[in-house]
Amino acid sequence: MEKLSDIGLIGLAVMGENLVLNMESKGFRVSVFNRTVEKVDKFMEGRGKGKNIYGARSLEDFVASLASPRKVFLMVKAGQAVDDFIDKLIPVLDKGDIIIDGGNTHFPDTARRTEYVESKGLLYIGTGVSGGEEGALKGPSMMPGGSPAAWPYVKPIFQGICAKVADGTPCCDWVGEGGAGHFVKMVHNGIEYGDIQLICECYHIMKDILGMSNEEMHQTFSQWNKGDLDSYLIDITKDILAKKDEDGKYVLDYILDTAGQKGTGKWTAVAALDEGVPLTLIGESVFARCLSAQKEERIAASKILHGPSPRLFDGDKEAFLEDLRKALFAAKVVSYAQGYALMKAAAKEYGWNLNYGGIALMWRGGCIIRSVFLGKIKEAFDKNPDIANILLDPYFTDKLADAQQGWRNVLCTAMQNGVPAPCMTAGLQYYDGYRSERLPANMLQAQRDFFGAHTYERTDKARGEFFHTNWTGHGGDTISTTYNA
Repeated sequence: MEKLSDIGLIGLAVMGENLVLNMESKGFRVSVFNRTVEKVDKFMEGRGKGKNIYGARSLEDFVASLASPRKVFLMVKAGQAVDDFIDKLIPVLDKGDIIIDGGNTHFPDTARRTEYVESKGLLYIGTGVSGGEEGALKGPSMMPGGSPAAWPYVKPIFQGICAKVADGTPCCDWVGEGGAGHFVKMVHNGIEYGDIQLICECYHIMKDILGMSNEEMHQTFSQWNKGDLDSYLIDITKDILAKKDEDGKYVLDYILDTAGQKGTGKWTAVAALDEGVPLTLIGESVFARCLSAQKEERIAASKILHGPSPRLFDGDKEAFLEDLRKALFAAKVVSYAQGYALMKAAAKEYGWNLNYGGIALMWRGGCIIRSVFLGKIKEAFDKNPDIANILLDPYFTDKLADAQQGWRNVLCTAMQNGVPAPCMTAGLQYYDGYRSERLPANMLQAQRDFFGAHTYERTDKARGEFFHTNWTGHGGDTISTTYNA
């Protein structure tokens, strides 16, 4: 047997292959295995040829090739496949060995698996890995959680292969116990859903209201990428707008307008409902994808339902584009604010000690939502670790104050022209609701008390004291129990 490997990886699909090559390029010896052994042979004869990689042809051979404590990185399809491999690995591993799941796993599954694997005397890590194919190869953002005792053993590898910010700080650190790592990755993906939809809405407004060409939009997004909006998603958007096929046609113009999803955005929205957190913008981004998928139904509805047709904008185009830039920035800030509010609620629910500034730093490089203003989020938490909402940080408060009139102008124009902007609208509605000292929920509580005797609190009494009114004069004195769903 040659030198034992520092880590082993199971699952040679796109992400798995690239993570292996990344680890090997950073000086680590890696063993690989795949359920379909032919993939191992193909990899070892192709991209892995001549590298410090060991190709195992059986699970027993794979495990025997690893240095102790063995570190097994699973990059298989989320769900049952992970459970199946855990059950296959436990009998052939020793006490203290580490199983790592790097897939897009739902956080409750990671919490359950951590407890199960620990009960067998082993350690478990569920880590979010963001950055796509390129990130996996060159340096992803990584968000590990699970068994704290496992972290010192994998830290040199994870921080060695992950992305780094300008000062060399790695975009990876320990997140927390149980499902914390995958929860943070889930929220990352929810914010990603929101970011993508907001950019799509800007594209729609530019195209249908401003009548801009793909080249003009390419130039605009290129300019936007040099300021507050500097980010990976803005960067790739400018490239997408400029891409032509072999016939000289813009590729974007021929892509069907139906969006897919893998479920992480939905998980984020459901978690927000479970925690009672108003994740309105991200929720709308999920529903926007659902609506886009109803293509045939939308085609039929377009022939029946009527509304305004977009009129070509005849005002100051440059001023409107600046309003649109500010609206996009402001709505993005709201999306991140909602995501952080969800993480704070979950940390309280599950007993996690999340480092919110550190999470912003982990997202600064390698991941899909990396953007320049994540540094400002880290600064906000550095100044006030207990800040209730990042909108209350002076930097973001000032930015939104400057942006809000342009934000309103853009949405008024979009609505008057019948161009949907659900996420940008949801962001502004959240901003207006959050800054409102008084909302009409007094009417809501009165209605609940009227039809269900659900009680209410009074403005002239102490919080926590509940009252009921016999609204019709015919009701009794029995009241419903008070609870928070």
